[in-house]
Amino acid sequence: MKRVGVREFRDRATQYLAGDEVLAIERHGHTIGFYIPSGASREGSFAEALARLEQTVQRVLSETGLSEEELSRLYDLSESVPERPVRRRAG
Repeated sequence: MKRVGVREFRDRATQYLAGDEVLAIERHGHTIGFYIPSGASREGSFAEALARLEQTVQRVLSETGLSEEELSRLYDLSESVPERPVRRRAG
């Protein structure tokens, strides 16, 4: 998954929207959202898009070490983004 800043996403939106890469959108070093292409070239159904979203969420949880609850809190726009220490993976 590629990480891009808000400004880069805005400036290159046409290119990113035409692509099929999942993006993590960041502001000031904090992930504030994800762009998950629906796959216009694949013309999948809603169920397929939902399955792809689930796979992406699982990958994000695995890569970040966040729980589902922590991830959902990051996207609760009524709260500020919580500061949290970086978790080190064992191994």
